Amino acid sequence: MIKAEKLSYGFPQTDLYDKISFTLEDNRHCALIGSNGSGKTTLVRLICHPEEFIYEGSLTHDGTGRIGYVSQYAARDKNQSLTVRDYLMTDFLELEAQADALCAQMGDTDDLDAVLEQYQQVLDRQSAMDADNCGENIRRQLQLAELEDKADLQLHLLSGGEYKLVQIIRQMLRRPGLLVMDEPDVFLDFENLNGLRDLINGYKGTMLVVTHSRYLLSHCFDKLWHLENRDLQEFDGSFRDYQFALLSRKVEQQSAAAEQQEWIDKTAALVERLRDDATEVIDPRRGRALKGKVSYLRHLQAWQIKTPFVDIRRPEIRLPDTVETPEDAVLLQVENYNLSFEKQLLENVSFELHAGEKIAIVGPNGTGKTSLLRDVKAAENPAIHYGEAAVTGFFSQLQEEALDEDHSILEEFYQAGQESESETAEYLSRWCFEPEGLYRRISQLSGGEKNLLQLAKLALGEKNLLLLDEPSSHLDTFAQMELEQAIKDYKGAVLMVSHDFYTVANCMDSVLYVENGTLRPMSIRAFRKMIYKQHFSKDYLELELKQKALETKIAGCLEKGENQEAATLLEQLESVIAAMG
Repeated sequence: MIKAEKLSYGFPQTDLYDKISFTLEDNRHCALIGSNGSGKTTLVRLICHPEEFIYEGSLTHDGTGRIGYVSQYAARDKNQSLTVRDYLMTDFLELEAQADALCAQMGDTDDLDAVLEQYQQVLDRQSAMDADNCGENIRRQLQLAELEDKADLQLHLLSGGEYKLVQIIRQMLRRPGLLVMDEPDVFLDFENLNGLRDLINGYKGTMLVVTHSRYLLSHCFDKLWHLENRDLQEFDGSFRDYQFALLSRKVEQQSAAAEQQEWIDKTAALVERLRDDATEVIDPRRGRALKGKVSYLRHLQAWQIKTPFVDIRRPEIRLPDTVETPEDAVLLQVENYNLSFEKQLLENVSFELHAGEKIAIVGPNGTGKTSLLRDVKAAENPAIHYGEAAVTGFFSQLQEEALDEDHSILEEFYQAGQESESETAEYLSRWCFEPEGLYRRISQLSGGEKNLLQLAKLALGEKNLLLLDEPSSHLDTFAQMELEQAIKDYKGAVLMVSHDFYTVANCMDSVLYVENGTLRPMSIRAFRKMIYKQHFSKDYLELELKQKALETKIAGCLEKGENQEAATLLEQLESVIAAMG
């Protein structure tokens, strides 16, 4: 078990945690969520390597032993010639070689006890990893991840998503006391995301996962840590139950606040009446009554319930203003586009993008989506033509391409055209960047913060065609929803590559689906049906739509102060969530 009590830690410019406490019991699967920049990655690093940090409070590991770690970045050697099976066997073969070497030493050593102790440690490690059944365990894990047909494929031929799953499998086969994964879902296509879901749900050990994936949060994990505003909230249960609990508390608290406000108003009216009486009749008793009621009123106001329950940082994402564009204008035309590397990826691809139209390019990892978008940005391929009215902006999934890591935030925006520190501070405050943090280096920011900065830069100026390559990657769930709304509200055209099913389904007009080396046009309705038919139960789509509609209605009621109606809708939402399982 891992246990923290009153843990505090921060950097010179900011405090990250203020006396937070949490536990992670054996064999629990815990998701760590929170706003971008709240310190999630730092917290898991602190848990893994507490000796590298100077912190206040206590952090204890009770029987954790080895800690396995999967980074959000899947770097690999392109020249590595191992097959997937051989790569996954590496740790077992190394232990076997160590055991053989120690056996050879036993007949020719002056310190047999020391060699026997080392040998026993290797045997214990082999036993912990179930080395006797390693072949069957590898086969089972590959099958779980839907990669059994890749076992004899060389590593460098795997897509990025497939390679990430193989990395995760290798860590699981090592059977650490705690497995930590930092955004393992980044850039995974939907098929690979399903494989990751099954690997997580099939894992028998203790797990801590930093993730913003609404799909994984809805289908994995039995415990949540929510890190927000230097505090950590712990919840035993699923993410869906947690969301419902937060909404329930918000409805309850707003109702209580409304009742309390009504009482405050009545008390204030009584105070005014007593004041009027006191001016007409001089009576010590009335003066004392007035003084008592004024004191009571101040007490009520001081302890007035504040809403909402959880103050979650939400960036105000706004995409750029659009230049005036004819409604029927063709902003982009792609005709007979071809793409090949070691093999033909895309062939004879043709499509048009009109003013105000929003199209997503969707498909498995490694099928050429990002390469196509980058070719569209470069506009050097003869198959790609921009309309005369097109004014473009580009969001890159390669953060170092869009932001200078050596710049401070302030320097980056001076270069982007901002003229003063105050102007930059006011602008970026809407994107959840505090004025005192403007001198932080880009290299010190989290992945989500870097993407928010890139979106903030993109929003400057006027554009009518946005090219977005994985814009929701690394963003927290709340920022993802804000981005979806911003894309829906944007008056210009959007061509987006995304692996995030929710982002595509919630804000795009149509899809170009990569299939058999070309792009098949598909309506959003057809895309949703296809995804749900392949990966969800028959009624799940309808239930999820009901859930979202009810949550939207409840939020609207709370804004209007219609607390009784919100409570009624909350009961309906509870039954929908129960039906989703």
